[in-house]
Amino acid sequence: MNRILIIAPNWIGDAVMSQPLMADLKARYPDSKMDVLASPWVAPIYQACTEVNQVIEAKLEHKKLQWSLRKQLAKQLEKERYEACFVLPNSLKSSLIPWLANIPLRIGYRGEMRFGLINVALDNPSKQNRPPMAEHYLALGGALDAFKVRSNHSANPILNVSTQAKQTVVAKLAQAGIDQKLIYVFCPGAEYGPTKRWPTDHFANLAKQLITSRPAAQIILLGGPGDHALAEHIQAQASHHPQLHNWCGKTQLDEAIALIGMSKTLVSNDSGLMHIGAALKVPQVAIFGSSDPNHTPPLSERAKVIWLNLPCSPCHQRVCPLGHLKCLKAISPQTVLTAIQTLES
Repeated sequence: MNRILIIAPNWIGDAVMSQPLMADLKARYPDSKMDVLASPWVAPIYQACTEVNQVIEAKLEHKKLQWSLRKQLAKQLEKERYEACFVLPNSLKSSLIPWLANIPLRIGYRGEMRFGLINVALDNPSKQNRPPMAEHYLALGGALDAFKVRSNHSANPILNVSTQAKQTVVAKLAQAGIDQKLIYVFCPGAEYGPTKRWPTDHFANLAKQLITSRPAAQIILLGGPGDHALAEHIQAQASHHPQLHNWCGKTQLDEAIALIGMSKTLVSNDSGLMHIGAALKVPQVAIFGSSDPNHTPPLSERAKVIWLNLPCSPCHQRVCPLGHLKCLKAISPQTVLTAIQTLES
C-alpha cells in the first residue's frame, strides 16, 4: 500500500483512540503515505500524530449530508489515487466520499445501510461485548490480512506536542504571570452531558486542598468555550483563589495538548482531554460516572481511574435516570487528592 486515507471520527476522544490503528498501518506499510480527512475540530489531534503525512480539513457538519461538498472532496481525493481508505465513523454519509472517489478498498464496520459503499467490512460488536475503543479501531487493520500479515502494534495511543504550540503556551503562561514549574490541569467538562461531569463544588474543594498541600501549585481549568461557565462556578466556589485560572475556551486544541503535556498531573472526567492526557503519558486521575471505563479507559500506565461501579452504572444516559447522580457525587475530593498523591509518590 503506497497511499492510505483515513476518514476521521468527529469526537476528540475517538480521534485519539484511532492513533494505534495508524501506527499499526505504518508498521505494516512503512513506505506508505497516510492522509487523514478530518473536521477542523479534531484536525490538531492528527497533526500531533507522526504517522500522518497530511491532514485534509473539511467542514463536514454533524447530521448534515452536504452532498455538494462531499462530491467536491471526492473529486479532489480521486486525484491522489489512494489504494485503501479506513472509514472510522459508522454513518452512511461518512462512507460516501471514498466511494465517490473510487478508492478500491473501503474498510470499516458494517452499519447504517452502507453495503457496497464499504466493501471490506467487519461486524460491529454488540453493546454488551464492546472492546475498548482503541482496540475497536485497531481491529480494522486486520481486514487487510489478506494483503499483508498483521502486525502486533500496541493499542495505546501516542501523541506528540507541537513545538510551536508549546512556545505559544509558555508565552501565555508568562503573560498571565503563571509559574510553569508546578502546573495542574483540571478538565471539568464532558460534551456528553451532566452524568459524565464531576460536580463543580468537588473540583473547587479539590483545588483548595491541593493548593494547601502544595502551596506552589498553579491550577488551570481547561476545556472548550462551552465549559467556561462550569469553570466560573468552580472559581466562585473556590473563593476566586488567585492560583486557580479559567482557561476554558481560551486555547486552541494544539495548545491544550501542549499545556496538558506540561502538567504535573491531569484531573478530568471521561472526555477527549482525558484521552489526550493518556496519549501524552502524563500522570492523570480519570473520573467516571455513567460511562464504562472498560470501554473508554485512559490507555496509559500513568492513569488512575476512579469509578464506583454502582449497580445503576454504567447507564450511558446523559441525565441521571434516578435523579441522584451518586456515581459522581459520592466520589469525594479527598479520594481524588489521595490518587494524585499516589501518582506523584
